[in-house]
Amino acid sequence: MKLINDIVIWFMKKRFERIEHFKKYPVETQQGVLDELLQTARFTEWGIRYGYGQIKTAKEFSEQVPVSTYEDLFPFIERVLKGEPNVLWPSSADWFSKSSGTTNARSKYIPVSAESLEECHYKGGKDMMTLLVQNRPNTSVFDGKGLSIGGTLHPNPYDKDTQAGDISAIIVNNLPSWAQYLRTPPLEIALLDEWEEKISRMVEVCSEENVTNMLGVPTWAIVLLDRILEKRRAGNMLEIWPDFQVFVHGAVSFAPYRDLFKSKFFPSSSVDYMEVYNASEGYIAVQDDLSKIGEMLLMLDYGIYYEFVPMGEVHKKYPKTLTLDEVELNTNYALLMSTNAGLWRYMIGDTVKFTSKYPFRLKVSGRTKHFINAFGEEVIVENADVSITEACLQTNAKIREFTAAPVFMDESGKGGHEWVLEFETQPDDFSRFCSVLDAKLREVNSDYDAKRYKDIALVPPIVHQVPEGTFYQWMNNRGQLGGQHKVPRLSNERSYVEGLLELKSL
Repeated sequence: MKLINDIVIWFMKKRFERIEHFKKYPVETQQGVLDELLQTARFTEWGIRYGYGQIKTAKEFSEQVPVSTYEDLFPFIERVLKGEPNVLWPSSADWFSKSSGTTNARSKYIPVSAESLEECHYKGGKDMMTLLVQNRPNTSVFDGKGLSIGGTLHPNPYDKDTQAGDISAIIVNNLPSWAQYLRTPPLEIALLDEWEEKISRMVEVCSEENVTNMLGVPTWAIVLLDRILEKRRAGNMLEIWPDFQVFVHGAVSFAPYRDLFKSKFFPSSSVDYMEVYNASEGYIAVQDDLSKIGEMLLMLDYGIYYEFVPMGEVHKKYPKTLTLDEVELNTNYALLMSTNAGLWRYMIGDTVKFTSKYPFRLKVSGRTKHFINAFGEEVIVENADVSITEACLQTNAKIREFTAAPVFMDESGKGGHEWVLEFETQPDDFSRFCSVLDAKLREVNSDYDAKRYKDIALVPPIVHQVPEGTFYQWMNNRGQLGGQHKVPRLSNERSYVEGLLELKSL
């Protein structure tokens, strides 16, 4: 397949000039995106309601159009789900990305227009490989197959002529034939509904392929790789896939998993790890420099216009928002998106921090709903990831999964945090692991440190170990195996922790 590899690389290199252009002119690029979105949607019901035909500037846009959550937009999205045209976006939506996380229903349904699929999600996938080639000009990654662990598709419950499912499944289902040739497993396996059957058949097929790259959520990648190793009785994955070159990961921080992948699965310095930020709502960012771990380039010409909400404004009815040129480095912002699928000033639920400007690189720092702030400590997912990673490093542990929640104040007037951990490799000193976890959290979060000072408000954390497979069983019980489902890292209430501890006691 060397000829195919050379042809694909040639095409990818030609795309890099466009990326360099928006890196050089980021603000102008975003203004152009906003202008095009407003022009395209001006005769939709939403566009007429908010005067899109008269909006000329970003300031006017922010003043005339409300910030929306999924619950705010749902009455309009429901009409789109039922097939009504020209509500939020002029073109119809034949696909709906389904994800969890809404308060008014079990699932969210995000419209995926033809423009969003082609100009955002597919463009992002191509640019991901373009940036890999830019970092590794001599790569032979296209000599073999790309493995992806996707979700499933179902008829849209509101309109049986359209379909809904994980964004990964929508993307895989619509790939052109040349792209299908370069990937594994085949569609009839990739889109299977029943997770255990899917993973079993993936093991059978993918263990016999020449896989050179893999894309997936680390959680489910670990499950698949463990089962392939067990089937082939191999010491590591390079014995099975000797030409493997890159694991592309997203959805959760890779920091707690990096050591596990490098030691157990791919023990070679020639294997790269590349982060992407691809949500149901759109393809947002790609790691453009493999040496900058945890930093991704914000992709500015995908038909998405971005705004950023300071954390102090998040829960206000009319929050202040910032444009790209107004953001500060190392500051948490909630992310707003206006997209070429008809999401308008939509609060996606993620928080980000910029690590550089010109070019604009960021990292995902958490979720607006996934945090612990029962006592004013304001612990975010980024704090947890950093602290768990440091505790593993200092005690030679490897983590598989974790979550945490508050322990509310008792009659003593003191509270705390409770953690549930599942290890791949146990720490050599569990007590020290717990101490390092607490100390690192105090180091990276001054509010937590203040509450922990002399145990005034918070006592040391309670940390539980659960047997291997506990989190997997918990996700199975919730109907959330595979796809883009992920374990919530932090919660301000105790249902996740208590559910896991109940399984431990069985």
